[in-house]
Amino acid sequence: MDETLAVDALAPPIAPAPATVTGLKHRYILLLLLGAYTLSFLDRQVVNILAESIKRDLKISNFQLGMLTGLAFAMFYTFLGIPIARQADKRSRPLIIAGSMALWSGFTVLSGVANSFTVMAFARLGVGFGEAGCNPCAHSMIADITPPERRGSALAFYSLGVPIGTILGLVLGGGVADAFGWRAAFMVAGAPGLILAGVIGLTVKEPRSHLAAHVAARAVTARSLGHTLKELSAKRSFWLMALAAGLTAFVGYGHASFSTPFFLRVHGPEVTAIAHRLGLGPLVFLGLAGALTTGGGALIGTWTGGWLADKAAARDKRAYMSLPAIACLAIAPFIWFIYTVPSTVVALGLGLFPAILGTLWYGPVYATAQSVVSPQSRATTAAILLFVLNLIGLGLGPMCVGALNDLLAGPAFGLGQAEGVRWALIVTGMAFVGAAALFWLARDTVREDIIS
Repeated sequence: MDETLAVDALAPPIAPAPATVTGLKHRYILLLLLGAYTLSFLDRQVVNILAESIKRDLKISNFQLGMLTGLAFAMFYTFLGIPIARQADKRSRPLIIAGSMALWSGFTVLSGVANSFTVMAFARLGVGFGEAGCNPCAHSMIADITPPERRGSALAFYSLGVPIGTILGLVLGGGVADAFGWRAAFMVAGAPGLILAGVIGLTVKEPRSHLAAHVAARAVTARSLGHTLKELSAKRSFWLMALAAGLTAFVGYGHASFSTPFFLRVHGPEVTAIAHRLGLGPLVFLGLAGALTTGGGALIGTWTGGWLADKAAARDKRAYMSLPAIACLAIAPFIWFIYTVPSTVVALGLGLFPAILGTLWYGPVYATAQSVVSPQSRATTAAILLFVLNLIGLGLGPMCVGALNDLLAGPAFGLGQAEGVRWALIVTGMAFVGAAALFWLARDTVREDIIS
């Protein structure tokens, strides 16, 4: 038997730390963490609005483009999350977040000077390296300072960084790229993170720092990844919802990477005509339209999901899984209509609905992950969830859409670039049905698996 596990098993249980931060200080920490997550998604997603320009200038294939927006970023982001989370369970989480921000922001700036696929891939690896330190630290901090009955809402508030960062990436990236080129867009996107990193590092203190005895005990149990995995091995709902979240991320990241190419290839003349009538460039128009529909819908879905789940779970905790299951199933018809309707305006407008439905799961899933384990395992549990989610979503989503696009557009099927990207997006979008089934299966045991 593993000696560490034996020591952990014999150690007296540690009482969960109470919510030690309240009022304005609680809101201040949540706002700064939201800012960090927003900038991480801005730096992560700005590449999507620039995808077609990068593909053209660097002379790369759809598969390579998918690697840049997915696998190149995901390699370090996915695999470093767990070792960083081990440190987060023992050391200062605000300092880890601040250092991570400085790193990913610097590599975002470096993306703007890339002159080849290799250099760009290295820069995206660096962005993933830095961003690996944000989510596990933030999730566990929020869980520590927030009462269980409000945890879903608090984590949903933090998750608003996804749509806000996406909106900023679309609007800022498109606007700067049209005016100054895609390279300048990376440099503008990376700069704010360097400032916020300093603010977090200097003004946010580790929430558990005043409980010396608790920290000492926590440091002992936090050393064992095996202990956390042992806790999770009995939590069937955790693994089912992690796979389900991974499938939703597979579609989300994959479609985000090829949405702009889809509209430029399939609806190019109409996009250009509408943009010119509005006095805008095509990228600015698509960025603004995406911000209003995809970004706006995600804002609604992210916040509503956390709020609804907390309300419903007060009566039955199975609501944490029921809500995302129903939402994922409802998305499938919209995927078909968005990519087959002939009108550009209608296709853009329909994007509002999957954006709302596809983000309802953030609060419920992240809250459940923080509630099925003991407090000393929370950062590591968040990292394990994100490992599964991002390995499937970030690592495979964009790359699979790009590879399927190349296959369908090539001589084997001969559909061409426009029809190739259309059908690649439709086929991969059906993964939402599988996600719905897994969420529903997780519903069977989630009530028994939640302990805090």
